[in-house]
Amino acid sequence: MTRMKSVLKARETTSFIFLAALFLLVGVINPSFLTMGNISACFNTSVVYTLVAVGMAFAVFVGEIDVSVGSNLGFVATVVGCLLRDGANWAYAFGVGIVIGALVGLFNGWGVAVMKVPSLIFTLGTNGILRGLMYIYTGGAWVENLPKSFKDFSSVTLIGSFTVYYCCAVALVAGIHIILTRTRRGRYFIAVGDNAGGAELVGIPAVRTKVLAYVICGVLSAVAGIIFCSRIGFVTSASGNGYEMKAVAACVLGGISLSGGVGSVIGSAIGAVIMASISYLLVFMGFSSNYDNAITGIILITIVVIDALMQRRSAVRNRHARLAARTAGEGEEVSAK
Repeated sequence: MTRMKSVLKARETTSFIFLAALFLLVGVINPSFLTMGNISACFNTSVVYTLVAVGMAFAVFVGEIDVSVGSNLGFVATVVGCLLRDGANWAYAFGVGIVIGALVGLFNGWGVAVMKVPSLIFTLGTNGILRGLMYIYTGGAWVENLPKSFKDFSSVTLIGSFTVYYCCAVALVAGIHIILTRTRRGRYFIAVGDNAGGAELVGIPAVRTKVLAYVICGVLSAVAGIIFCSRIGFVTSASGNGYEMKAVAACVLGGISLSGGVGSVIGSAIGAVIMASISYLLVFMGFSSNYDNAITGIILITIVVIDALMQRRSAVRNRHARLAARTAGEGEEVSAK
């Protein structure tokens, strides 16, 4: 019974209930939506968002943010796409892309954790650099004519109508969740986000943990860029634009606090499905998908405001509890005298 209560109280459970309610609402409005093909399509199309959101979750866990994930995704997709188009083998192209993502993450981690530059400012600068490099690398041209086998692989299914990409993403999220919750080093990220100074006092390397969080974020953005390249089949100079907002929205929808130290990668993965499904669901509801960004912004602002109010209420409650405990202790001392 206690275990059931803890599951129901988990933030990601609320996100999952919201996702299910959203699907049911669309199904009521348009019953043709409630088919296995349409529902699996929502999950399959979320694979890129899922990887970017889980990467962003690491940055948010340690109390920071990374607004360069979209440009990182786009730049890696550009480089990998060009390599594959020019005849490079898959392993080499993927390896180059992942190394680029790791280096971008390391650069961000150095700037934020070591040089102490505000994460929003530093990663915004990185975003601009990567966007510029995309134009330089391609001359502003689209990356097209990718190998057919590479593009076709995005539609290969593994379990039912779920693609190989999405099944692998689910396995990756599950593995990361186990590491973060069941291992000592995995819990470092939450500890640093909750109280970096206190974490240092108990021997947790806060700076190294933040750098590692950014490296992981960069690597996952790179993997997302490779899958993006495969699913879309071409890359433009604007590829990846707006993914940072989607990733942040997915994290807060999944119950991750933007102040750090609270949440799970499962929640961010569920939030990613919600964010990826908005355009798809709008069509079934009879609206234009042009409303996608506006709805994303509204959701992001709403959830952030609610999170801020909940944190403020929690802080006031804790302050009152400490005051009541201190007053009770003083009362006992007076009665003893």
